[in-house]
Amino acid sequence: ACPLDAKGRTLVEPLKPPLPEAVRAALADITLAEDRNDPTIEPDWGEPGLTPAEKIYGWNAIEVLAFTTGSPDAPVNAIPPTAKATMQLRFVVDTDPKTILSAVRAHLDAHGLRRVAVAPGRMATFTATRLDPDDPWVGWALASIARTTGKKPALLPNLGGSLPNDVFADILGLPTIWVPHSYPSCSQHAPDEHLLAPLAREALRIMAGLFYDLGEDGTRIVKERSQCPIRPRMCSPGWRRAPERWGPCFIVW
Repeated sequence: ACPLDAKGRTLVEPLKPPLPEAVRAALADITLAEDRNDPTIEPDWGEPGLTPAEKIYGWNAIEVLAFTTGSPDAPVNAIPPTAKATMQLRFVVDTDPKTILSAVRAHLDAHGLRRVAVAPGRMATFTATRLDPDDPWVGWALASIARTTGKKPALLPNLGGSLPNDVFADILGLPTIWVPHSYPSCSQHAPDEHLLAPLAREALRIMAGLFYDLGEDGTRIVKERSQCPIRPRMCSPGWRRAPERWGPCFIVW
C-alpha cells in the first residue's frame, strides 16, 4: 500500500511520467557533483533503469515532509487512534496535478485502505513546464553562452524548485529559458546568501551576449520555430501554442 517500495521505486503507476528521448539526451553528460559535506547518493535508490541525473531532473519524486502519531513529547502506553503524514510530489511535465489525489486514492483503495483519508495540503499547485530540449531557442541559447564564455554550458531540462513558470509558458505562450548565476556554496535563502564577484561579471557577459545575439539572430529563430512545431507532449497539460510574436523569456536566477 506504500507509494514507494523499499528501494524508492514508485508503486502508484499514474505518477510515473514518460521520459522523452530529448530529455535523456540532454542529461546524458550531466554528472551529479558531490561535495564532502553532501549526503551520499544511493545508486540503487529510485526507479530502475534511470541514471542518477534522470532520477533527479527527469522523474517524479515522492517525499515525506512530516509524520506524526500519538504524542511524541508525551507518549502513553496505548496504541494511537490516528496518524498523519504530510507528503509532497515534485513532478515533471506530463503529470497532471488534477489527477494526483485521485491516483493516490485509487492506490489506497486497491490495497484495502479505504479509511485512510487523502486531502490536498495547499490551495494551489504550480504546474510543471519544460521547454523541449530540441526547441530551436534552446540550441540558440546554448551556442550564445558557449561563444561568450568559451565553455560548454550544462543543459538541465527542468529544475527542482516550485516556481510559477507556467504563467510565462502556458498563459503567455512564451518559450522560457532559465539562466542561473550562482555556485553550490552561495547559501541560497540563508542569512549569508551571496554572489561572488567573478560570477557576477560572467553573468553580465552572458546576458549581454544573449540579448545581443537575440537582436542579431532572433528573427531567424522565430521563423525556424514556426516551421517546426514543438511536440505537445513536451508541454504541460492544457498547453496551447500561441502565435509566436516574441523571442524567449529569459529568467535570470
